[in-house]
Amino acid sequence: MRVREKGDRGVVQSVVLFLGVSVLSGALAAGLAIPFAGLAGFTTQKTNETLKDLPQQFDEVPQKQKSTILAADGSVIATLAEQNRVPVKLSAVAPIMQKAIVAIEDDRFYEHGALDLKGTLRALLQNKSSGGIQQGGSSITQQYVKVSLVEKAKTPDEVAEATADTYQRKVAELRYAIAVEKQYSKNEILEKYLNLANFGDGAWGIQAAAQHYFSVNASQLTLPQAALLAGLVKNPTGYDPTNDMKRAKDRRDVVVKRMLELKVISVAQANSALKTPVIDPAKVRPNKLGCANGPYPFYCEYIVSQLEANPAFGKTKVDRENFLKTAGLTVRTSLDPKIQKAAQHSIDIHSKPTDSAIAAITIVEPGTGLVKAMVQSKPYGGKKNQTSYNFNVEKSYPGGYGGFQNGSTMKAFTIAAAIQKGIPLNYQIVSPSPIDLGGKKWTTCDGHVTAEQGWSPQNSTKNVADPTMVEAAQKSTNTYFIQLSEQTGLCAISKIATSLGMVDAQTGQPLGQYPSMTLGVGLVTPLQLSSAYAAFAARGMYCTPWLVTSIKNAAGKSVGSPGANCKQALAPEVADGVNAVLHQVMEQGGTGQHLKFGNSDLAGKTGTIQENKAVWFAGYSSKLAAASVVADASLPYRNLINQTLNGDKMSDASGSGTAGPLWMTALQGALQGTATTHFTAPSDKTMRGNVKDLPFVNGMNPDDAANKLRQAGFQVELAPGTVDSEETAGTVAYTTPRQRDGAPEGSKVTIYISNGSKQNQPGQPTNTAQPPGTKPPGAPTTINPNCPPWNPKYPKCGGRGR
Repeated sequence: MRVREKGDRGVVQSVVLFLGVSVLSGALAAGLAIPFAGLAGFTTQKTNETLKDLPQQFDEVPQKQKSTILAADGSVIATLAEQNRVPVKLSAVAPIMQKAIVAIEDDRFYEHGALDLKGTLRALLQNKSSGGIQQGGSSITQQYVKVSLVEKAKTPDEVAEATADTYQRKVAELRYAIAVEKQYSKNEILEKYLNLANFGDGAWGIQAAAQHYFSVNASQLTLPQAALLAGLVKNPTGYDPTNDMKRAKDRRDVVVKRMLELKVISVAQANSALKTPVIDPAKVRPNKLGCANGPYPFYCEYIVSQLEANPAFGKTKVDRENFLKTAGLTVRTSLDPKIQKAAQHSIDIHSKPTDSAIAAITIVEPGTGLVKAMVQSKPYGGKKNQTSYNFNVEKSYPGGYGGFQNGSTMKAFTIAAAIQKGIPLNYQIVSPSPIDLGGKKWTTCDGHVTAEQGWSPQNSTKNVADPTMVEAAQKSTNTYFIQLSEQTGLCAISKIATSLGMVDAQTGQPLGQYPSMTLGVGLVTPLQLSSAYAAFAARGMYCTPWLVTSIKNAAGKSVGSPGANCKQALAPEVADGVNAVLHQVMEQGGTGQHLKFGNSDLAGKTGTIQENKAVWFAGYSSKLAAASVVADASLPYRNLINQTLNGDKMSDASGSGTAGPLWMTALQGALQGTATTHFTAPSDKTMRGNVKDLPFVNGMNPDDAANKLRQAGFQVELAPGTVDSEETAGTVAYTTPRQRDGAPEGSKVTIYISNGSKQNQPGQPTNTAQPPGTKPPGAPTTINPNCPPWNPKYPKCGGRGR
């Protein structure tokens, strides 16, 4: 900063000159933009009063700088700005550009003080003789002050005041200009003006203008380019070459001729410049501000919504919005372009924007919560087959759709609750289809809930009569998991789901505790579901979705940004058990067997809601977790069958066959080139569960058997009707769980009554004290550790033979 020498024109002298000329000319204070008649009533006394009220120093306005949102690799996602501006030093501006702006705006800039008396009088005489406004009298310093005052304005009223065509404002501008000339050198003032000026078509400041119109830096500008930009500041819209090429050329040529007149350039330079085309349209860079103009608009808008909720950026939402667009922030995010490309490729080959159904995929990194990709089939926009809804996120974000029912993907949380309670992976439950559960009670966090009379859920796939937990997961056996949820209680499932971020995406409240909870209740999003399943992959470590990884201000210093937010939501051994169960869904016999790829361990779960209005597949490796959904997102919601996906009518809709391929293609591409990974095998204790021996009651009177079981610490239930058995009719045929498998203490044991139909049949052994293969009462329960019960390759291991 340079302060004037004592010999320079002082403030008092400048003011005296100003007032003297004002009286003589009658229009000087208005920059020669107001006719003489406008001076009526504006006295020298008022001028003096205005000057007395003004500060002796000009407070520099902070330049509004654009903020940039970056992907994880540093590529640009979006630019946020009120004005597209990139400040540069004067040394980074081509000398010919500096000469051009001085020549056309204030050719005596380096010779006069705040007020160019000679230039002002010349403009006054020219305007008076022409009867209109032909020349302006404002110096570059005065113009800098005017633009700065407009920049400082925060409300429409303040903008109007800063641009009002009044003598008071003109006088104020001059007084400020005098202060500026005291505070800064001429080169400093020119630098500030070039960085602040409007160059039209959304380009503010010389660097943004050079990049916008010519795809060069300000330091590389040529004479014809500099002349065009210098001419723009007088009328940024009227002389904009993208609006009117001829008018822009005429204005540019005026600048070139003025430079020649001032002997800034030679005749040869001027002739060459006048023959040069104004712009090359192919080199004009669109000023793509905002998320809508970026490559990932949905992801970007979700990022912006999170930033606007950050209290570090302002007290109110309006303050935060303004800060984001003017503070010159650099926001780095979790989005991985490689993974995003893989997810988008899956959307592109499995769906079309014209489909009546929508498809969406989110991919998350286990152990960090980093959201690596977010894609959907409907592109961003307001035209036909476009949408402003983000189908991957919750409704609390203004553009969030708010989720879909997640169907049987909810069973994973029931599995976790069962393992947490000590229920073994080979736990069997007789699971007929349909099953009458009307009037049954399920415990909740607040008491209990009773199923309506006549509620008879059924299975959508075929399965064995009394599957284990693994087999039930493989076939997604509804009646098994409903009964399992009765034994775990709904509160345990709810607490696990909530701890893994599974809340209603419309309301933010915990998912409802209903008898059908394990079949999917409430509305959830791909972002929520992929993040929850990522916790299983991370051995119980749940991380809230993490999208903004760093924020730096214009000076490169870090500013408030939350980092990873992770917690151990499940014991590692519980997550290991869930992984073991869901891994088998991807193996032979599982609903996800056709979605298996590569050599890494994979786990997953299908989901289909009632009437096929939405279908899901959620799955993971140790490195990435993803959730895909295909759904009807237009009211009234309809069955997906006969709706279009990838341009074709769907004749079937399922988690494995419809949403599954989207998941597989996306995750396969995302994991390409990564190392093979495996899940941690569950411990023997997890596989066996925390069970105690069941007393042997086969062949006993049902009442006696029930008393014996209750005395051993179990709840007892009598199954309706009778079953085929070798036991005497009316006695206990068997229990579920089977005596050989044991059961967690306090759990429910169901007694089945024999009809005696197989008793003493030819070729059949007579009834013995216990069924073949059943361990004697009191004998220790043993499982071959080399023959894990959760592996279907060994159907007889762990006493699973029936």
